[in-house]
Amino acid sequence: MIEQNFLDDTLRQLRKLKEQADRALAQTSDEHFFATLDSEANSIAVIMKHMAGNMRSRWTDFLTSDGEKADRHRDREFETQAADNRPSITAQWEDGWARLFGAIVPLAPSDLSKTVYIRGEAHTVVEAINRQVSHYSAHVGQIVLLAKHYAGSEWQTLSIPRGKSKDFDVSKSGSPYGLHAEK
Repeated sequence: MIEQNFLDDTLRQLRKLKEQADRALAQTSDEHFFATLDSEANSIAVIMKHMAGNMRSRWTDFLTSDGEKADRHRDREFETQAADNRPSITAQWEDGWARLFGAIVPLAPSDLSKTVYIRGEAHTVVEAINRQVSHYSAHVGQIVLLAKHYAGSEWQTLSIPRGKSKDFDVSKSGSPYGLHAEK
């Protein structure tokens, strides 16, 4: 059934995004966690705060309340507060992902055509999910780019290393590059 395939693949892709971000974050020093490239850029910490705030808002009571919660202060997600530190931001990040998975895992194929609201705008569940996957993909890409930039020559690739594409055979059950074969 295509609806169940959609739900299963959504979870698979979101888990891959989180793993990719977490592997990039593991290569980031505390100094670089809060660093910005320029005055208009976001730090890794700020991107994580924003994603966590978005996830908390969108996925809490996903099917029954507007995805933009009244207690969300989106603009503050883009500011570094005195109380912000790596452990506190990481805790928000983990909470956001837990809410996301906690909302998507129990969805049934029959839920996909239901209507949910984000800022008062109606979306099918499929549209709402796709909206968030796209949003999170963009921000995970930013996190990876920044982490790679700061790591420099110490960067450990998250995929196939440059110049090694021909060495990678997707038909193998495992990979020397740490990629996980899909089952």
